[in-house]
Amino acid sequence: MLTEEDYKSGQVLLIDKPLNWTSFQVVNKLRWKIRQTYNIKKIKVGHAGTLDPLATGLLIICTGKMTKQIDTFQGQIKEYTGTIVLGSTTPSYDLESEINETFPIDHITKDLVEETTKQFTGEIDQFPPIFSALKKDGKRLYEYARAGEEVEIPSRKITIETFEITRFENNEVDFRVVCSKGTYIRSLAHDFGKALQSGGHLSVLRRIKIGDYNVDNAVSIEAFIEELDS
Repeated sequence: MLTEEDYKSGQVLLIDKPLNWTSFQVVNKLRWKIRQTYNIKKIKVGHAGTLDPLATGLLIICTGKMTKQIDTFQGQIKEYTGTIVLGSTTPSYDLESEINETFPIDHITKDLVEETTKQFTGEIDQFPPIFSALKKDGKRLYEYARAGEEVEIPSRKITIETFEITRFENNEVDFRVVCSKGTYIRSLAHDFGKALQSGGHLSVLRRIKIGDYNVDNAVSIEAFIEELDS
């Protein structure tokens, strides 16, 4: 078992983030547990790359002096799997908000889906979702969105190394994506639906890799707490 000094000198913890937790909640829970276990008044704990509440998977948590490496982890290549639902859109580009528009999907074939992925590989310009934590003029974008205010969001260059379709059935597309820092898979789902002359939103998202770190080696929050209690 790790000691108080281990956590202070710096640890990299691999956590499999559960559904409906924010990344911030995971950090708070782990920080609280470490402080409680070792009776520490203060310790630095941070995550290296946000996962949306409706996403699951690999969250890198750094403690103590390893928090200085967070930017390095954030810059690494990431890999995701998930599901895009075609034929409808939501304002948040995922299931955090209700469906606001529906579109025909009769013209969409497996070949068209496969062919359309080519538009989204390599370096592309992507607009982040308005429902995101990015800041503009000191406010989070989701604050503008929830207030019904329109705001101009600049596009940014991202790189998608791999966009592989693993299943296409009815109106659902399962995928695997390998991409650069700053990629929003929700925006990819939205833009992909539009490119298919329909609509699309994300229904499932799981991060499976960050650089050389794999979710297969991650533990649940419960398992981490049990380890400290043992």
